[in-house]
Amino acid sequence: MGRTRKPNVCRQLSRRALGFFSRDAGVVQRTNLGILRVLVCQASTKFKNVWTTHSKSPIAYERGRIYFDNYRCCVSSIASEPRKLYEMPKCSKSEKIEDALLWECPMGEILPNPSDYKSSLIALTAHNWLLRISATTGKILEKIYLASYCKFRYLSWDTPQEVIAVKSAQYKGSAVARQAGIQQTVLLYLAVFRVLPFSLVGILEINKKIFGNITDATLSHGILIVMYSSGLVRLYNFQAIAEQFMQQKLDLGCACRWGGTTGTVGEAPFGIPCNIKITDTPPLLFEVSSLENAFQIGGHPWHYIITPNKKKQKGVFHICALKDNSLAKNGIQEMECCSLESDWIYFHPDASGRIIHVGPNQVKVLKLNEIESNTSEHQITEDFVILANREKNKTFKIVDYEDELDLLSVVAVTQLDAEGKAHLDFHCNEYGTLLKSIPLVESWDVTYSHEVYFDRDLVLHIEQKPNRVFSCYVYQMVCDTGEEEETISRSC
Repeated sequence: MGRTRKPNVCRQLSRRALGFFSRDAGVVQRTNLGILRVLVCQASTKFKNVWTTHSKSPIAYERGRIYFDNYRCCVSSIASEPRKLYEMPKCSKSEKIEDALLWECPMGEILPNPSDYKSSLIALTAHNWLLRISATTGKILEKIYLASYCKFRYLSWDTPQEVIAVKSAQYKGSAVARQAGIQQTVLLYLAVFRVLPFSLVGILEINKKIFGNITDATLSHGILIVMYSSGLVRLYNFQAIAEQFMQQKLDLGCACRWGGTTGTVGEAPFGIPCNIKITDTPPLLFEVSSLENAFQIGGHPWHYIITPNKKKQKGVFHICALKDNSLAKNGIQEMECCSLESDWIYFHPDASGRIIHVGPNQVKVLKLNEIESNTSEHQITEDFVILANREKNKTFKIVDYEDELDLLSVVAVTQLDAEGKAHLDFHCNEYGTLLKSIPLVESWDVTYSHEVYFDRDLVLHIEQKPNRVFSCYVYQMVCDTGEEEETISRSC
């Protein structure tokens, strides 16, 4: 591993001012982020705790915005001290926001309204309304009534920033129906929309007659994923299902006659009828059995990661080729972990095709390589390893990737008697070198639930304590000039 030359920030700023990067707007952005990375990682830069708050309801964070009270109140974390952006009017329990996604305008697309070019919050309410809310003012820009025949509860991206899936709670039938011995065949519904402008793809019915007793179903990148209690995972092509089993194409805002009733699609009380009903078993793309339905796809070429479907295999991961299910050479990954500290594994979000395997005392970054003697087969090799200091009772709790600065952020906790102290470490994503360590001032109880976000010049820690008490700690980057320089500045 060779040393990389540290860039001169002053020289980069001068070159930018003289227009050396003007031929490619992307170069300017990359240069700016390169400068920010140098500033973040230099020794004199500190991260200061500028704001701490507590809440009785969950706290969420999305791209510089902190959400409180079920997304009703939004606080900007970008200012020198967090400030309230907006607070929506108080609402009844039936109108509260259940789930939300942040949508940001795609590049190079012509949109119908000027407000469409600004970030929006796509929100799902408890009474089945899908809303598009301005991320800066809290004003409702669009609203769609989904349906009255089920309770929609979850939002997720099918294709990030393009297609959303709205999932209902699993339907078990009413108590009256169960007492009468009426068998409920519909298990759950998936409503699929393209976003901005909102357009309906369709609402899909997942029923017991076709799929059997499933435990869950979801959409991801055009693939319908169905899971079973036995650990079986099955994959289907959603587009093919929609084309084959769509009963009637529906357009939002247009009149529709359905089941003897006429109404406007997406308006109350008519809502959106379920227009995709599978009447025959669709073609199966792929199936695999894995402990607790743990299944991931990624890498170059495509591979998948599973845990063999036996309880004694927990903590053992198999990396296999998607094309023929063959196990990669060195494809069984296992860490020696104590019973209280489990490890986890996932494909690296930087699209490099690498794999991150995190244990209590080490972080392994693995890569897929062709085998020289047989280029159709692949092997797993270590790219680099980050080790914890075992003598100081240090364990790794969270590993994330900051894509704009190309840094791995690792939360390490040192247990000191009854309480722990945490620090956030920045590692080079290419070599794993430790570049910066930031201490967190608050104590860290390993029995609580924690989320840590590193976003450019911001670090944010959300903690859930017992009795639904949520705490939020915000850190911002400051350049520490030293006490002597501060004294001189004040006297001047």
